[in-house]
Amino acid sequence: SDLHGIYRHHGIGFDLWPRPRTEGVKLRKLRGAFFSDDLGSSVVVARHLPNEQRVFTMAHELKHYLVDRNEGVLRCDSTNVADEVEIGAEVFAAELIFPDDAVCAWLGNLGVRKGACKAEDLVHLKQRSKTSLSYAGLVKKVDWLGFASKGDFIGIKWKILETSLYGEPAYKRFRR
Repeated sequence: SDLHGIYRHHGIGFDLWPRPRTEGVKLRKLRGAFFSDDLGSSVVVARHLPNEQRVFTMAHELKHYLVDRNEGVLRCDSTNVADEVEIGAEVFAAELIFPDDAVCAWLGNLGVRKGACKAEDLVHLKQRSKTSLSYAGLVKKVDWLGFASKGDFIGIKWKILETSLYGEPAYKRFRR
């Protein structure tokens, strides 16, 4: 991905955790971690994450490299999501992956007006733009940008809706 190239450019080490065939600490809640010391900077991302979440976590950890390097070790998991530095990294990652102006342009091209975004519009947005931003991330963006209101998409089964609009994904057909 482009993020791997950015990591190489900045000399940021990258690895998935846990490493195959290793024993040791099980960090089930860990999504990612950033380490920086005299030897350099490194990022680990949880191996169990789906691709979309891996990309998001890599972008999130990049913010820590660019802005929070002096903090040392930054662990990103379900216990610290409300920390200001973590919220900043979430916003950075979402903007890096799918900038607000691009979201607005795509929604405009789809004929979606402010305050009128429906779940189907988000599925079309994700499919046509090919963004790796998750549905949860898209929901936050359309709320923030005024295309929907907080709570409009509670209970939506995104993958079921996506399948109803676009059919079964090819990778599922190939698995059978």
